[in-house]
Amino acid sequence: MCSGNAHRSPLAEALLRKLKPDWAVDSAGVTVAIPIADEVREFLREENAEQFLKSKPESLGGKRLRDYDVIVAMESKHRDYVLSLCPECENKIVVWNVQDPYFMNKEKARKVYEQIGEKVAELTESV
Repeated sequence: MCSGNAHRSPLAEALLRKLKPDWAVDSAGVTVAIPIADEVREFLREENAEQFLKSKPESLGGKRLRDYDVIVAMESKHRDYVLSLCPECENKIVVWNVQDPYFMNKEKARKVYEQIGEKVAELTESV
């Protein structure tokens, strides 16, 4: 999960769906204000994973957090938000410390997307 479900978390969700099609995977943001970024679609197209991208961002509100086995928070503030909604989820949360690419130029944003790809691959090996 991330701030707006427009860059980081939908990218991670799509890459994870590609690598582990038998896993139930979801993503969400604290708030939803903008569509999923075109840069995310472009990156996923290059990774042959665009078909795994959700059609629109989703908010964390209404999700049954306790039903998830693992909750990935892109930043510690997202972990704190999850804990405010689901204190018993503490042992399910993994923080990736991935910067928000929203205000970054394309080159820096791409490095973030590549970092997320690496984190997704690590997650598939650790779960």
